[in-house]
Amino acid sequence: MAEFSSHAPGTFSWTELSTSDRKAGVAFYGALFGWESNDLPTGPGPDDVYTMLLLRGKEVGAAAGQRPDERQMGIPPHWNLYVTVTNADDTAKRATDLGGKLLAPPFDVMDAGRMAVIQDPTGAVFQIWQPAQHIGAKTMFEPGALCWSELTTRDTKKAEAFYTALFGWVAKHSAPGAPMDYTEFSIGGQPSIGMMATPPGVPPEVPSYWMPYFQVTDCDGSAAKAKELGASVMVGPHDIPSTGRFAILQDPQSAMFAVFQFKG
Repeated sequence: MAEFSSHAPGTFSWTELSTSDRKAGVAFYGALFGWESNDLPTGPGPDDVYTMLLLRGKEVGAAAGQRPDERQMGIPPHWNLYVTVTNADDTAKRATDLGGKLLAPPFDVMDAGRMAVIQDPTGAVFQIWQPAQHIGAKTMFEPGALCWSELTTRDTKKAEAFYTALFGWVAKHSAPGAPMDYTEFSIGGQPSIGMMATPPGVPPEVPSYWMPYFQVTDCDGSAAKAKELGASVMVGPHDIPSTGRFAILQDPQSAMFAVFQFKG
């Protein structure tokens, strides 16, 4: 078990499903990962709901319906990833100084915390979170919880310069001659973030993006179960030598995520 009462600044600490069908999304992930759910009303309408996703009663993430403006812009269902920061206003300003774009300037989320939505210089969108009453995920790095966050980008050098300057991440590059060029980022000596270049053949209209990895005990079994539940298997399952096994999936509403089984 890996339970948390706080998160170090610069850590991905929360993941949130933004989907076209919240109830169906919650049911899918509940069946796949064993998550329970707790609906929190956010407005007067029946769809004004923010669903907390729970593992053993501890929050691991959330789900919400997509905002109307996202649907109008044709943004597909996706997972949002949040980075803990000490001061959302200062971090947002620093991000723009480094070439990022504020899609939503810092604002308070009731008494839970303060956040902003940022687009990095390569086009990938992420959120920052200054915790107050809500720290983010209370369970991570165990089966059924977030264990890795990965950026697929069209400019790895520009992305690395941006994130290392903004969050103090330490980069480790693949060894010469490795099968693919992959970058690991660490916070406090602990790698939990990855980056890869957008693969050849991906349509040019597909932007750079962040994607969550959820830990599982059986990658092949989880991929097969996801498919039975209506998901599509996009990549894998594949081995990562000396590390583990992963698969990239697309849920029934088309949000992409990955599952990862650690070796041994």
